[in-house]
Amino acid sequence: MDHHHLHPHPPPASPVGNSAAAASSKPPSPASTLSSRLASAPSSRHSATPPHQSPSASAPSPFSRTVYSDRFIPSRAGSNLALFDLAPSPSPDAAAGSGTAASSGSAPTTSPYCALLRAALFGPDTPDRLASSATACSSSSSPGASPVGTPATGNIFRFKAEVPRKAKRALFSGEDEGDALFPGVFTTRGAGPRKIARSPYKVLDAPALQDDFYLNLVDWSSHNVLAVGLGNCVYLWNACSSKVTKLCDLGVDDNVCSVGWAQRGTHLAVGTNQGKVQIWDAARCKRIRTMESHRMRVGALAWNSSLLSSGSRDRSILHHDIRAQDDYVSKLTGHKSEVCGLKWSYDNRQLASGGNDNRLFVWNSHSVKPVLKYNEHTAAVKAIAWSPHLHGLLASGGGTADRCIRFWNTTTNTHLSCMDTGSQVCNLVWSKNVNELVSTHGYSQNQIIVWRYPTMSKLATLTGHTYRVLYLAISPDGQTIVTGAGDETLRFWNVFPSPKSQSSDSLSCVGGTSFVRSYIR
Repeated sequence: MDHHHLHPHPPPASPVGNSAAAASSKPPSPASTLSSRLASAPSSRHSATPPHQSPSASAPSPFSRTVYSDRFIPSRAGSNLALFDLAPSPSPDAAAGSGTAASSGSAPTTSPYCALLRAALFGPDTPDRLASSATACSSSSSPGASPVGTPATGNIFRFKAEVPRKAKRALFSGEDEGDALFPGVFTTRGAGPRKIARSPYKVLDAPALQDDFYLNLVDWSSHNVLAVGLGNCVYLWNACSSKVTKLCDLGVDDNVCSVGWAQRGTHLAVGTNQGKVQIWDAARCKRIRTMESHRMRVGALAWNSSLLSSGSRDRSILHHDIRAQDDYVSKLTGHKSEVCGLKWSYDNRQLASGGNDNRLFVWNSHSVKPVLKYNEHTAAVKAIAWSPHLHGLLASGGGTADRCIRFWNTTTNTHLSCMDTGSQVCNLVWSKNVNELVSTHGYSQNQIIVWRYPTMSKLATLTGHTYRVLYLAISPDGQTIVTGAGDETLRFWNVFPSPKSQSSDSLSCVGGTSFVRSYIR
């Protein structure tokens, strides 16, 4: 096959008929040359005649030649695949009638490797492609066919063709549609909803786990350690080794009302019924300090680097800087009843608080009064979750009289949407890996729901708890959730996929599939 047409210079003029045209040609402008090449690229490669002739040009010009651009982007939609020995597999009828050709060794190769290679290079075998290729093959094999690369055979290279969108996505995005290009080679997961196990893979018995809507007694650290408040004690459960450690005992005069891990996972804050906030070094099981600033129980805790925020039944929110000597550095007021929900945004710039006064407030890092106030809920707001995917997206859930999950854009101060769940919303948490979230519920169904955002379609409804699902935490790898209820059990569920950049081996050690039931103490 002659490749002279890919050379930057024009081919030599034919001895017959082309010398006169070359002598009378005029150098075209780059714009006109480019447009003419795009309009009739196949034929211009084998003719030295410029696309535009000047009637006044009578003498040869040293610049009389076709100007080629420095780029050529081929399209193989109409390629003569027989030249590459990658022609489409013949139909059964054609195969039956070509036994002689096949026995002589002239039939195109139809091995699985060639089929896969052809699919990867040229896309799926659509009817239009098969017809185009068949025409090219027949014309190139017929007597007196034009030389390879001429318009009669359908050029090897073309400028434009329709490439199926599915083929482009499959080849370059790594999505599930790629399975269509390689049938039988890759496992097809299907286009339907992701399958989520409807039963927990592990259950821990948690005696004395309180059935109190306003408390927050479960949290999962970045070091894969689960902290649980049981009565007047705090226990730590290591998800990798399943080892249980008793961190502290508050004595008979006090109870644990909230637990919260710092982002680094080494320090645990404990809120008590007497209004105390304790900071513990979990590795050494040693209490670092105690802050006694609240007058009533502390049911909500949220960390922002070295700043710890605590919400209390005394209706106040206090900021504690653990580096400072003072018990607290600022006090936030605005709620008219107990503060039961508290969450810092992922960028640590905004704090959301929910209270038994049915109010949802948003504070910035320096305000002592709420900068945003939302009054749409008609019951206590304990469930609060910031989206890790979209800045300023906040989800909140209301209690028994409300039953709704609402979404807010705190950047534009707008109410985005509302979903009536049919039961008390106790907790919310977003997936770190996909744009989904989980809600846990109390009266009257005690269910766990996995939602896809923003459509709010249900991916799964999980049941098993016999009391309100009051407690919720997510594993550090973002795949597993743990739920707690007044039935004194902690249940572990695999609900979210792993990150795309992560291997099939989970970062968490708890993602087994076998059912296990044991005690946390």
